[in-house]
Amino acid sequence: MERLFINYFETGAIILFGVGFATLLLHNNLIKKIIGMNIMDTAIFLFFIAKGYIPGREAPIIQDVHKGAAGYINPVPSALMLTGIVVAVSITAFALALTIKLHEKYGTIELDQIMEMRGD
Repeated sequence: MERLFINYFETGAIILFGVGFATLLLHNNLIKKIIGMNIMDTAIFLFFIAKGYIPGREAPIIQDVHKGAAGYINPVPSALMLTGIVVAVSITAFALALTIKLHEKYGTIELDQIMEMRGD
């Protein structure tokens, strides 16, 4: 139990992922599903950024004195998360555009009503 409090970023990320996953599964509203997907994305970004940080080290920006490889954190996890954020924003925009088109065609964004109208 003590490790949960020591690793509070990881614990928070797991809780956020669970909230997003439950939102994605339990709601029929497409906007709520997109929000759940975004919460899951955020949880994954928080988890990887928390794992990439090493206490006592600095960002790899050399100003005056070079501290050697052991004095800096690895910038790759942060760069990957920035790329992931860009992809997540793009997917969210695309999902919202599809939701608008579904609303124009069916007059609703409730998934069960759309399935009934389609006859599936």
